[in-house]
Parts: sequence; C-alpha cells; structure tokens
Amino acid sequence: MHHTDRELRLATALVEAADTLAEDFSAMDHLRRVADRCVELLGVRAAGVMLIDGGRPVSMTGSSRHEAMALDLLGAQRGAGPCWESYCSGKAVTAVSIRAAHQKARWPRFTERALRHDVAGTFAVPLSRHGSPFGALNVFVRTAPDGAFQGDGSQLAVAQALADAAAVGLQNHRACTRYRMLAEQLQEALSSRILIEQAKGMLAERWGVEADEAFVFLRQYARRHRLALHDAARAVIEGTVDDGELRRQAPRGPGE
Repeated sequence: MHHTDRELRLATALVEAADTLAEDFSAMDHLRRVADRCVELLGVRAAGVMLIDGGRPVSMTGSSRHEAMALDLLGAQRGAGPCWESYCSGKAVTAVSIRAAHQKARWPRFTERALRHDVAGTFAVPLSRHGSPFGALNVFVRTAPDGAFQGDGSQLAVAQALADAAAVGLQNHRACTRYRMLAEQLQEALSSRILIEQAKGMLAERWGVEADEAFVFLRQYARRHRLALHDAARAVIEGTVDDGELRRQAPRGPGE
C-alpha cells in the first residue's frame, strides 16, 4: 500500500499529540506543538488552542508561525467566537467566511480583529474526550488571491483528528497525575504508619507495657508538643526524646 508523505506526517503528528506521559510534560508546550502540526499539515496561516474550564478560558496558545496573531484572535473572542461555539456545542464550527460573518454581526469583536490580520476564514473543532470538554482548536485561513474563502472538508477532518488525539493525551496525563498523587499519599500514609508501629513496639518493650498503652503516651507527647504523630514516632526511634518527657501525663481536658 502506498502512503503519501502527508499521511505519514499526519500519523506522526497524531502519535505526538497523544504522547503526554513524559515527566517534564507541559500542557502549553504540548498544545503549541499540536497547533504547529495543524499549520504544517493544512497549509493554513495559523492555529491556536483555547483551554476552557467552568465557562472561562484558563489558557491559550498559538502556533509558532504567526503566534502573536493567533493569540490576539483567541483573546478577542471573550465568550463569543468559533472556539466558544465549538466548546459549548461539542461540535465543529465549519468554514466561516470572516467577511460574511462580520457583515452579519456574528462575533463582531473577533471578526473585526480577524479582518485586520487579513484572515479570510476560520473553523474550530472541539477538544474533548468521552463527553469531557477541554476547549477548542481554532484554525485561521489566509486570504485567497481572489479574496474568496471556501472551506475544505478534509482540512476540518485532519484538524478534528489532531484535536481528538490531543484530548486523549490531556485526559491520560490528568489521570496519570491523579494516580501518581494518590500513590504518593498512600506511600506517605504507609510510611507514617510504619514509624508509629515501630515506635509503639520500642516503647512497649522498653517499659514492659502493652502496645496500646505505649501508643497513648506517644499520642499525648505529640499533642503536648503540637507534633504530627509520625514526627513524634520518629523522635522516639531516633532517641531524641527522653522517657521522662514521654511518660509525663498530660492534664485531661473536658470530655477526655
């Protein structure tokens, strides 16, 4: 089977867009690369990605080519524009002529800015996965020699494929980050428990008492000195606190 250079470049771009599990992952750098691949594959003027959360844009990034223009056009949307429509509907905003949209007063702030940048048309595709919206990918098309703008369905399909792959990557990265944090919390809790059990055992053996009784003294010591229980246990294990201070009874408060 013969594969064109464009197909191979698209396949590479899709893999790249979904690969987000590197330790030094940066969402903005990653999405800028997605915008860059969009420009390269589609031959458009610029592209940008807007991440939206809770009805507010949380970050924006543009393709390296005409980055300032892309960021300006994303910033000009402010709740009304192709990105917002695609994000809210979960569907693509297809082949919009900037001049026609401006004449109909559709997104006036955005279209006025786009005309200033000599952008003839735009389209946007949602960045979402399994019903979880992240934002939208916005593409900006240059003016044709005759000033006309006609959308290209294949461009839209490629942009959506890139957006879908990027959404998979973002979702995977978020899930991986959550699992890593949970694993760290569980490891910290386990380590603390091991310290406490070790300290209880040491005190019980040293004093010839039950482990539960040793734990009461350890807990009282931690409370008197406003220490976390595992820090008090570490002090016992390291021998930095004397038995007299550990066995000193704390005054009982109301309800104890």
